[in-house]
Amino acid sequence: MKSLVLVFCLAQFWGCHSAPPAVGPAYRELNCDDPETEQAALVAVDYINQHLSRGYKHTLNQIDKVEVWPRRPMGEVFEMEIDTLETTCHALDPTPAANCSVRQLLEHAVEGDCDFHVLKQNGEFHVLSAKCHSSPDSAEDVLKVCPHCPLLAPFNDTRVVHAVEAALTTFNSQSNGSYFQLVDVSRAQLVPLPVSTYVEFVVAATDCVAKEVTDPAKCNLLAEQQYGFCKATLTEKVGGEDVAVACTVFQTQPVLPQPQPDANAPTPAVASVVPAPPPANLPAGPIMLGAPRLVFPVHRAHYDLRHTFTGAASVESSSGEAFQVGKALKVTQPGVVGPVTPPCPGRIRHFKI
Repeated sequence: MKSLVLVFCLAQFWGCHSAPPAVGPAYRELNCDDPETEQAALVAVDYINQHLSRGYKHTLNQIDKVEVWPRRPMGEVFEMEIDTLETTCHALDPTPAANCSVRQLLEHAVEGDCDFHVLKQNGEFHVLSAKCHSSPDSAEDVLKVCPHCPLLAPFNDTRVVHAVEAALTTFNSQSNGSYFQLVDVSRAQLVPLPVSTYVEFVVAATDCVAKEVTDPAKCNLLAEQQYGFCKATLTEKVGGEDVAVACTVFQTQPVLPQPQPDANAPTPAVASVVPAPPPANLPAGPIMLGAPRLVFPVHRAHYDLRHTFTGAASVESSSGEAFQVGKALKVTQPGVVGPVTPPCPGRIRHFKI
């Protein structure tokens, strides 16, 4: 009996050590410049721009990494790392991002770094999760290229605050229509020569007429929200200052009709009013200021993409099965010995920060 027990234990020991290590499902690595990879990356960038309500639209600059994982029961998940660049179009500007100019290095460019999971199923791409952050180019790098170029300035700088106040006052004094309130400051630079302050900011129309306003605090934002984007320069001069401001007012954003209750339906004891969500093709509006008092985030000089997404979406399927991250088998090309490492990162479409 003891001999049988010994043989059984030895068999179990041998089986445990001879079993191959557990690995996850095979994933394939695509070339970062493969058309399929680029298509997934463009869907990811569109996802960023659709969820922006502040700052500026972004465009694809480089694909750093891509791994394609199988997803049960069907489809594939593209696990991607991409770099983006800020454009000159504000998030509320209806201009398609493809038609927006990329902000150049001399203008103190801003780069975004993003991690995405993009599902491809039945030939269509859908974003499952997104995580981004963005940062301006370093002051040292900008000054190496252009020693006298203005750098980004904090929005709470006293000169920036004054420039925005003066520009908004000037714009309203020249307006024959609605009185506009400040929504958000988007960009500011302190120009050394000539000594001036350059600002970009968003405004919203109110129910007051600009020429007739006596107490701006009594003005209310329009039900059909109407935004404008302004660029202004306040130039200091002996004995005073000059303000030049130009604003582009966008079309109104209609209010969604609320569903009407059925007259024959029983009235609930407690009714909860839930505001309708914004249309899918319109970004959620920025937080409005109820009064013309200016409020600026402390020491912020740009809008960081990390604030765009409030939470990470699940990458699991409805059946609870998902792609596995960890130990996995790489899919290699037929007839080639050993794993093939595709060229990544991919090409730079504009410039590297």
